[in-house]
Amino acid sequence: MLCGRIPGLTMGQRQLCSEMPDALIALGEGQQLGAHECQHQFRGHRWNCSEVWQRNVFSHVVPIASREAAYTYAIASAGAAYAVTAACARGNISLCGCDVRHKTSPPPEPWKWGGCSADVEFGMRYTRKFMDARELERDSRTLMNLHNNRVGRTLVKKLLRTDCKCHGVSGSCVMKTCWKSLPPFRLIGDKLMQKYQKAKTVQALRGKRGLRLVLSRKKHQMAQKVSLMVPKRMELIYLEASPNYCERSIQTGTLGTMGRICNRTGHGPQSCDLLQQQRQRQQQLRLKSKLELELELELELELELELELERTLELQHIYS
Repeated sequence: MLCGRIPGLTMGQRQLCSEMPDALIALGEGQQLGAHECQHQFRGHRWNCSEVWQRNVFSHVVPIASREAAYTYAIASAGAAYAVTAACARGNISLCGCDVRHKTSPPPEPWKWGGCSADVEFGMRYTRKFMDARELERDSRTLMNLHNNRVGRTLVKKLLRTDCKCHGVSGSCVMKTCWKSLPPFRLIGDKLMQKYQKAKTVQALRGKRGLRLVLSRKKHQMAQKVSLMVPKRMELIYLEASPNYCERSIQTGTLGTMGRICNRTGHGPQSCDLLQQQRQRQQQLRLKSKLELELELELELELELELELERTLELQHIYS
């Protein structure tokens, strides 16, 4: 029943849903977690992630293949992997639980694996199957989305922390029991924001093995025949330059900056200078164009009047 009520699912996603509906509930919570983190990270920017996931939590979220889209897909994938892993540890998903693989290889230090380690491998695996199943087209945008999805869920695993509990007489720490646990999700959002700021532009290239993405080259590099480079596995990538996001646009999925609250005295992302600068510049350009047109019409009118006056004087001279 649950799977049939969710709009926009692909056939593969519906099958996963029917096999593990409890995992899908956790994944939906993870998507919302990603959405809230995205809005927090971009709260003072022209594009503030407010339109993301408004209609369907499991659908494509950003139409333009921009740097912002790269962050959005990565944070959504990270949120999904995070929430599914957490649900496993709580016992909310029947087919997973605690990760017991660490217990098979005891560490050399005076401590042992115990407790309930986060089964991030299950979270990553389920998230990959579900999130990547919506990428049906075999084009450059699909390759971009799949890459950024992988960055998001892999970062969750890389940022796992080791928590320990001491055992001993009178508070001594003769032996420690340790386990892997999830970090605060804000840390994942912050790390992805750093990757967003260093995101790489890519372009599609068709070769013998099919379509692939390579780092975009500048004109002088193309002239020098600089060798093609593929993006690193943990780099965010994008295909298109970002629009200015000042004006409301259905195509880019943005509300614009009109009516946004801003900081009049600040100079950072939340400052009025940042949110209004481009809009004011566009208004100034429109005003300048209007004034230039009016001036041009005025000059044409003056020229016509001068010519008419000259013709009148010539006629008076002829008949006088």
